[in-house]
Amino acid sequence: MQETRTTQQNRWPAFIVCIAVAIATILDLAKVNVAIAPIETTLGASSSEAQLIVAGYILAFGICLVPAGRLGDIWNRKAMFVIGLSVYVTASLACMLAPSSGILVLSRLLQGVAAGILMPQVIGLIQNLFQGKERGSAFGIFGAAIGLGTAFGPTIGGLFIGAFGDEWGWRWIFGMNVPIGLIILPFAIWLLPGRQRHNASNDLDLPGVFLMAGTVLLIMLPFVLTTGTSADSPARWWMLLGAVVFAVAFYLWERRYVREGKSPVIDFTLFQHPSYRYGVIFTSLFFAIMPPMFFLMTLFNQQGLGHEAVIVGMITIPYAIISAIVSAIAGRYTYRHAASMVLIGASLFTLALVALALLGAFADGAAMPILMAIVLAFAGVAPGIVMPANQLRTVKDVPLESAGVAGSFMQVGQRLGNAMGIAIGTSIYFALSNEGTETAFRAAFAWAMVFVIAVGVVAVIIAALDFAAQRRSARTARDLG
Repeated sequence: MQETRTTQQNRWPAFIVCIAVAIATILDLAKVNVAIAPIETTLGASSSEAQLIVAGYILAFGICLVPAGRLGDIWNRKAMFVIGLSVYVTASLACMLAPSSGILVLSRLLQGVAAGILMPQVIGLIQNLFQGKERGSAFGIFGAAIGLGTAFGPTIGGLFIGAFGDEWGWRWIFGMNVPIGLIILPFAIWLLPGRQRHNASNDLDLPGVFLMAGTVLLIMLPFVLTTGTSADSPARWWMLLGAVVFAVAFYLWERRYVREGKSPVIDFTLFQHPSYRYGVIFTSLFFAIMPPMFFLMTLFNQQGLGHEAVIVGMITIPYAIISAIVSAIAGRYTYRHAASMVLIGASLFTLALVALALLGAFADGAAMPILMAIVLAFAGVAPGIVMPANQLRTVKDVPLESAGVAGSFMQVGQRLGNAMGIAIGTSIYFALSNEGTETAFRAAFAWAMVFVIAVGVVAVIIAALDFAAQRRSARTARDLG
């Protein structure tokens, strides 16, 4: 009883601990983009090593999410959080001090593992700490944090490069996590709740964990190994066939596991809830849009138009500020209007993507950073309402004892979307920009954005289906009432 009272008193400080870690892990998806060229120069990294420095983090992140979420659900989310944060700080220090590109790649993989351990615990702890409308406000702030991490990543990376030069700039991009993590760690031990609700069956289901991890690995690997250059091996796409085999085996094993009365890695009954089913699909599509959009803008403005990293990084500042403000405000409305907010936000974001493509094709190159920043300022409204609304709507029907694994599967969708979106978008960009002229770079950016826009249209359709399902559910509830 005393611990429950203490948890209620400390829930907002504990929430701040969770949000700080969520921002750090998402920042590391984005801020490294502007550091690749300096890393290649100072460490002599090859193009494949440079690709793995970015993609290895995403890959390890995605693979570890569901196993870590499951372990947190059946064991202890606080303990998993502390372990993950300790590994994250250690891996970040190893990245900072890496003497070679090979060591940096390995350190980034370890950093991704730590992020994959941490993020499911963050979502599970938020579910545990808050209920009802207060949970909506909490997820509003969580959505703002994810938006800030995604949008401010290039800005922070560019500022470090500009302030410390090529070598120490990229090293401090990783090194900033060390003091931050060491400050957060004692507060995590002090504030996070140690008790949680568990299922009656606490099986880890190791075969299911292995099959799930193999499925995610084989889906993501051919995409994260895609550079868009002639060096890419067509044979990598055979891994997708292996992914299908693993996915079928995983599904059949999980059904058998449930029939035996045991607790599976993924409870497929969660997908019977339209809110969870549509939410996972939508978040996968949205993250096939948002991070690739930032990456393509970075490539186009740096490579195609010759703007400095610090200038390119500043393009996203208006977007980040506005999305954070809107997200914090929108949190109070998500409990009642989540489905409509997701639909409106997805539509606005797709329109902004069209505007960015038109700018890339026709606007003045010297003014491009300012013009894109203006468009992104308006675009920032969209994730500000989408992120908290979709997060809350997706998990609102999920039992607390499954919160970690349900949230982590949603994060798997984000990482899959991230990897696929960046791989396909950059492949289009590099294939069309090999002439090296400004005209070629403009055409490459515009056509790559056409792909991103097409994914945006599909996301709008999914959001519309979710909205229609929510309306039918509300109408049925009124009729029965």
